[in-house]
Amino acid sequence: MKVGFIGLGIMGAPMAQHLLAAGHELFVRTRSKVPEALSAATVCPTNTAVAQAADVVFLMLPDTPDVELVLFGKDGIAAGLSKGKTVVDMSSISPMETKRFAQAVNELGCDYLDAPVSGGEVGAKAASLTIMVGGDEAVFERVRPLLQLMGKNITLVGGNGDGQTTKVANQIIVALNIAAVGEALLFASKAGADPAKVRQALMGGFAASRILEVHGERMIKRTFNPGFRIALHQKDLGLALAGAKTLGVALPQTASAAQLMQVCAAHGWDQLDHSALVKGLETMAAHEVAQGE
Repeated sequence: MKVGFIGLGIMGAPMAQHLLAAGHELFVRTRSKVPEALSAATVCPTNTAVAQAADVVFLMLPDTPDVELVLFGKDGIAAGLSKGKTVVDMSSISPMETKRFAQAVNELGCDYLDAPVSGGEVGAKAASLTIMVGGDEAVFERVRPLLQLMGKNITLVGGNGDGQTTKVANQIIVALNIAAVGEALLFASKAGADPAKVRQALMGGFAASRILEVHGERMIKRTFNPGFRIALHQKDLGLALAGAKTLGVALPQTASAAQLMQVCAAHGWDQLDHSALVKGLETMAAHEVAQGE
């Protein structure tokens, strides 16, 4: 199949690589050097050219304005779409804006899926991402073989926008878990216990989680190179709180996690992995979670 991929970042590049490795003809548009692993891809001069060449175009971009610009801006994807083509947005953006983007693409005689992912850089490289999809079932089934090259847990949640709503819910859970693990390890360390051994003990109990396993280790070993940057998670919690305001619901713990991320951003840590959320807690406690023996 002829596949386009726009957004060759930390996660996008390995995702596109899986499509290329499976034998699909890949068309890309990038402002920076194409990764060596994608050297067999065709580099197009514009986003419009990508859409003209490909049957399915994937997006993996940072935020809602980026997606809108790539879709409908100058030399955008929309200008290169012809009837029967499909756009699959795997970015994490506004559910409400997603519905508007989908309608505009549908009016061009094309299909649209929102398919945000969870699993970070590790999941992208291992092709084990969780993919949450919103859109028409027939379109989903047609695109599913491509999604299966990038992820394992792939679920059609509902119509356009529902995939993004699911991703926002995911980001709420992840943020609150990171904050909880950070508070627990900070408490243990300040009390004089070895946080590494505390984490090891907790991994065998009801508090065990993927966050404790992966990000708890990052907090102890101080390995905060991204993965998934605080700035991007901060954006996702902003979507959650904006949506909550529209829906008239209170998300007090989400708001607390968002403020903790703001503490990190104020100290210039927003480009670190979101496990570095613990640094905000450490600043308030004047104590660092130390590496165990």
